[in-house]
Amino acid sequence: MRAAIYLTLATLFWAGNFVVGHAAVETMAPLQLTFWRWALAALPLLVLAQVIDRPDWRAVLRQWPLLLLLSCLGMTGYTLLLYSALGHTSALNASLVTAANPALILVLAVVLFRERPAPASWLGVALGLAGVLLVLTGGELHRLLTFSLKAGELLILAAITVWAGYTVLARRQSLPAITSTAVQVAMAAVVLAPVAAATGAGLPSAPAEAWSLAFIVVFPSLGSYLLWNLALTRTSPANAGNYLNLIAVFTAIITVLLGRPISVTQVLGGVLVISGVFLTSAGQRPGGPQRPRSSKSTSSSPSPVAWLRPR
Repeated sequence: MRAAIYLTLATLFWAGNFVVGHAAVETMAPLQLTFWRWALAALPLLVLAQVIDRPDWRAVLRQWPLLLLLSCLGMTGYTLLLYSALGHTSALNASLVTAANPALILVLAVVLFRERPAPASWLGVALGLAGVLLVLTGGELHRLLTFSLKAGELLILAAITVWAGYTVLARRQSLPAITSTAVQVAMAAVVLAPVAAATGAGLPSAPAEAWSLAFIVVFPSLGSYLLWNLALTRTSPANAGNYLNLIAVFTAIITVLLGRPISVTQVLGGVLVISGVFLTSAGQRPGGPQRPRSSKSTSSSPSPVAWLRPR
């Protein structure tokens, strides 16, 4: 029960990142929001890593080339693309497309590492793709023939592609989850600092912007990671992975509570995407993709699901 509460709250906070991020980018640049999110979260995450993981920091820093690459992909690239997309599409659309990440990750694992998923996984990939196309085109599939996807749709597709690459590479390293995340966040803040200074990306001055940034730092950036990793000490990563479907559900609920309309196309697309994720996960557990023996999960678990969590 405690693990279920932790996972539910973690996904609720991540859903909040889509909604609050969508509002924040109306007045803040994606670079400004990305830099301050990680700059303000870096020190607390490093402290959490020391308290919970107690890592050998010298051994951690020996993996700096891979950690830097992961930071550029997952912390900098994905987050910049996500917030840029939220400036052009709805939070619900973004969360529904992002929910297809497990299927895309599965495809990359097959292409790069020749993994052999079960047939159910391929059915899940097909359903997820159908749902994403339905959401992206608004039910007007003929738009694909003319390549008339909008900027927000293209940006969120780029974001999940970068995240899929990040996830596949992240499975190749063996650091504890919070430690790995904390170091990547700190690296992102350092890398982005000169660019943020050159572009004048200072701290927000308007109260609404400050509250949005504070929410993103405290809840999606710190709270979700801590709750997620605490849950993984009490349940399997495979079970935890199923809770990721709640992100799109919570985003839809928040959208309704805010009085914004939800279309039939979004509902149908969401059902297809989430059904596809369940089938993909079900196909992996009994005989699906396995990781190389030389690597370990960042949560000290044999499953890669912990790396599917969104940022």
